[in-house]
Amino acid sequence: MEDSDAESAEAIREQCIRLLARREHTRRELVRKLSVRGFDPTVFESVLNALEEENLLSEARFTEAYVRSRLESGYGPLRIRASLLERGVASTLIADALDIGEDTWRAYCQAAWQRRFGSPPADRQQWAKQSRFLANRGFNGDHIRGVLERAGHNSTTNS
Repeated sequence: MEDSDAESAEAIREQCIRLLARREHTRRELVRKLSVRGFDPTVFESVLNALEEENLLSEARFTEAYVRSRLESGYGPLRIRASLLERGVASTLIADALDIGEDTWRAYCQAAWQRRFGSPPADRQQWAKQSRFLANRGFNGDHIRGVLERAGHNSTTNS
């Protein structure tokens, strides 16, 4: 490696360490951030490989932290999966991270509904509004129906 490449590699490594000190990142996120800063892709690819070998850059750790954060914010599996795919996380890592059981997902859906609404929908319009909210948060139809029916309103009754 030439002196300028070595200096560039050291600058890239320092930049990556600073970014990773704040929060976990995916490789794709770091590539994007380094590209925007004008670093040479041939140099930063080798730096990223070294960071992965040293376990300073870990997609699994990022996925775990991201899923935990999104769960605490009231998001469901569909939305979390889409966000992780956009960030370049492998499907197998996503599947493993989201494999927490249907009962657990229903509980998270219930908590998101409770935090936002807290009372059963009074009519079909309210039922639709609450249902849309939960769908936008990334919960599937079974989770949503289960929560709203438990809240005391069956989706097939007219008010």
